[in-house]
Amino acid sequence: MPLSASEGLCVLVADDEGPARQRIIDLLHRNSYVSAILEASDGLSAVDFIQNRRPDLVFLDVQMPELNGLEIIAAVGTERMPLTVFVTAYDEHAIRAFEANALDYLLKPFSDERFEMTMARVSIRMDERSVREFGRRILRMVSAAPAGNLPLDRLVVKSGGSARFVRVADIDWIEAAGVYANLHIGGKELLYRAALNELAERLDPVRFVRVHRSAIVNIESILRLEPISHGEFEVILKDGSRSRISRTYRSQLEKRLGQSL
Repeated sequence: MPLSASEGLCVLVADDEGPARQRIIDLLHRNSYVSAILEASDGLSAVDFIQNRRPDLVFLDVQMPELNGLEIIAAVGTERMPLTVFVTAYDEHAIRAFEANALDYLLKPFSDERFEMTMARVSIRMDERSVREFGRRILRMVSAAPAGNLPLDRLVVKSGGSARFVRVADIDWIEAAGVYANLHIGGKELLYRAALNELAERLDPVRFVRVHRSAIVNIESILRLEPISHGEFEVILKDGSRSRISRTYRSQLEKRLGQSL
């Protein structure tokens, strides 16, 4: 996935020398995929920008007031650092830069061509990150989905440090309970840690039908329907529970039954 102006890189230029910062900023303005540029003139400001603005890339001067480049990395944490290019007037710092997992280093004074080489490396690394992140998203989606997209036949209900397996077919009805769902099974209730909307998408539509925005019933558990008013009904279940069938969801039940109420 190549970089584009619409995606845009946020770049932090951290250098205590104004002319040195401006030199990098002027070169960055030539790159259409750089959408935002931040400036820091000391180590503490650089840490604040990295932690709160989360730039994609940082050009980091090795020698700065308050904290030097390596101390900045230590303060932020290596795993939380953006892509980093060290900028230094001392070649001896190059080895330490790579020990700190820097993407590249620029030895002052550097040419326009050398800077473009660095930006080419940035582009390649960003592409690699995008591909890896895309792969991780796909893996999460595959891992979360039931095999073959089949309806759920078991629910794992966690309570008090233990996990109980519940056969979905045994559930009489389900009601919303805030961000969770209450499973009604043979007159007993179990709290399932998933939203009703999420659960509705994974239940077998042949067996379960939504009758209200806060209730799903197992058709096999319906004993009878009683009219209330204005086209609304109350469903009476085998365990004695009652739930209103709203006009909004009445059509879903009629479609499932293949006949009008």
